[in-house]
Amino acid sequence: MKKKIALAMAIGLSVMSLASCGNGGSVQRNGDIVLKIGVSTGDTDPRNIAAKEFADEIAENTNGRVTAVVYPSGQMGGDSALIDSIALKSSKVDIVITDASNFATYEPKMGISALPFLFDDFDDAWEFMDGDIEADAEKLLIDDNMRVLAHYDNGFRCVTNSKKPINTPEDMEGLLIRTPENPVIMATMSALGANPQPLSFSELYPALRQGTYDAQENPVPVIYNNKLYEVQEYLSVTNHIYSGMCFTIAESTWKKLSSEEQKVVEEAAKHSAESDRENNRKQTEELIDALEKEGMKINYPELSAFSDATASVINDSAGTYGDLYDRLMKWKEGR
Repeated sequence: MKKKIALAMAIGLSVMSLASCGNGGSVQRNGDIVLKIGVSTGDTDPRNIAAKEFADEIAENTNGRVTAVVYPSGQMGGDSALIDSIALKSSKVDIVITDASNFATYEPKMGISALPFLFDDFDDAWEFMDGDIEADAEKLLIDDNMRVLAHYDNGFRCVTNSKKPINTPEDMEGLLIRTPENPVIMATMSALGANPQPLSFSELYPALRQGTYDAQENPVPVIYNNKLYEVQEYLSVTNHIYSGMCFTIAESTWKKLSSEEQKVVEEAAKHSAESDRENNRKQTEELIDALEKEGMKINYPELSAFSDATASVINDSAGTYGDLYDRLMKWKEGR
């Protein structure tokens, strides 16, 4: 009964914080802490579902001393702006859940997990994300006020467009494609002959509807859950980049927590990541048919030509990643 009362109080506090804390960061009220989580995608996206599970768990396990509020759909800004807000200690948000390689604008080595055609499947990708190479890249973010606690999943990125099926790299030639402000993804699209132009995810749907962009690239669950099928006719399952997500807390916020609270928050982040991964795998398998029912024309190109065309993105990155690149090559050879 005590736990239920504490949880109800925690949820009430989270709701009140929406009205009372504005755009400030973590709020301390009578010793309690309310964490603000910024996410660029909509409510039904697996990362938002898992983030709410995280919020429930920390509220229960701290008896309401630490709670969290999730702000989906870019309410607090796009991915780049969310990362900036933590790195610059603006206190706008405390936690951001976004693609690991989006952090490459601050630490270039964070792009290593997003090199094209690196992983064969989810299990392969998850093993890498939870391994030492990724961990060593993430340690470099601490100086930028960012601490990675867990790895969510966003799936394998695919190309959609309003023009034609993408069967070969030649079909990508000149295609004006929206990408995140992400150097690895942009380099991959350029290698395939497309014209990548960054845009905040919250602005993507209207840009595609207005025809400002021809194309975009995202994993299947993102395409379906954000109704991009309404403004794009063709889906080509290219799986060109794996999108591993970093559940990242501001180091300045982390230091406000007691060691006991840190343990609860980190464990909840990892538990929610496990849930997110399985949900993403499930949605990836099931939503292709759903997209087809919504009217998208879906094709599965032969990927060897795409892999060959983007090999330069991997080869040219040796200098950027240093010893991590050598370790990555050994990891690949051992698969």
